[in-house]
Amino acid sequence: MDSAFITIGMPIALVIIMMGLGFEVTLNDFKRVKEHPKNVIIALFCQLILLISIAFCLAKLFKLEPLLAVGLMVLAASPGGSTANLFSYLFKGDIALNITLTAFNSVIAAFTLPLVATLSLTYFMRENTVIGIQFDKLIQVFLLILLPLVFGMLIRAKKPNFAKMMEKFIKYFSVIFLILICVGALIKEGDKLGVYFSSVGVVCALFCGISLSIGYFIPKLFKMTEAESRACAFEIGIHNSSVALTIAISVLGSVTIAIPAAVYSVIMIFFAFAVGLIFKAKDRRQMNSLYSRYSESP
Repeated sequence: MDSAFITIGMPIALVIIMMGLGFEVTLNDFKRVKEHPKNVIIALFCQLILLISIAFCLAKLFKLEPLLAVGLMVLAASPGGSTANLFSYLFKGDIALNITLTAFNSVIAAFTLPLVATLSLTYFMRENTVIGIQFDKLIQVFLLILLPLVFGMLIRAKKPNFAKMMEKFIKYFSVIFLILICVGALIKEGDKLGVYFSSVGVVCALFCGISLSIGYFIPKLFKMTEAESRACAFEIGIHNSSVALTIAISVLGSVTIAIPAAVYSVIMIFFAFAVGLIFKAKDRRQMNSLYSRYSESP
C-alpha cells in the first residue's frame, strides 16, 4: 500500500469514522448505566475479558503465526460500532443499550486497545524484535480513538441537525473505507492468501460464532430481556474492523497483523445475518403460538 495513504490517509479516515460514532452518542447514553448497571457490566465483561481471553486461547490452540495471533488480539480488543446498532434495529434488539455499550466500549478501548496490542506483541513476538510499539504509538492509538469520539459528541450536543445530516455520509464512508482496506490488505498479501485463509479463516469463523453466542446466552443467563440479549449479541459479535485495520497497518506497520480483521469483517456480516434470521424465526414461532392460543380460547 502507498506509504502516504498508510501514514496520513488511514489515521484521518479513522478520525472521521470515530467522529461519526460520536455523532450518534450523547451524555445520556453514558448516564443510562445508572438505570441498568448490570446490563452494561455484563456486556463489558464479555467484551473486555471473555473475548480477549478466547482470542488468546484460539491463537494458541490453532498455533497461529505470531503476526496473525497479534492481529486476532487487536481485533478482539477493538470496540463495536454503528453496524451493531443497525443489526439491532433490523432484528429487534435494544438499540438504546447498543448505543450505550458502543459509547462505553469506544472510550474504554482507547485505553485497553494499546495495552492489548503491547502485551500481544511482547508475548507472541518475543523471538522477533522487528515489530514493536513505542510509547508515542500508544498515545497515537489513544488520540485516534478518544478525541474524535469526544469531538463528535460535542458537535452532536451543539449542532444536532448537522450531526444527524452527517451520520449517513459517514456510515457510507466507513463501509467504503473498510472495503478498500480489506481489499488492499488481501492483495498486498496475495501470495500468502491461501495459507492465511486456511489458518485464520477457521479461527475467525469460530471466534465470530463464539462471540455472538456469548453475547446472547450470557445476558440470558443473567435474566436480561430478549431485546437486551440481542443487543449484546450484536455489540459483542460485531467489531469495528476499521479500527483494528488502521491500528495494524498505520500504527503497528504490518499488513499481516491486519489480515484477521480483514477476514473477520466479511465473516461477521454473514454470521450476524444468520443469527438475525434465527431471531426472526423465533419471533414467528412465538407469534404463531400466541395466535394458536387466541384461536383456541372460548
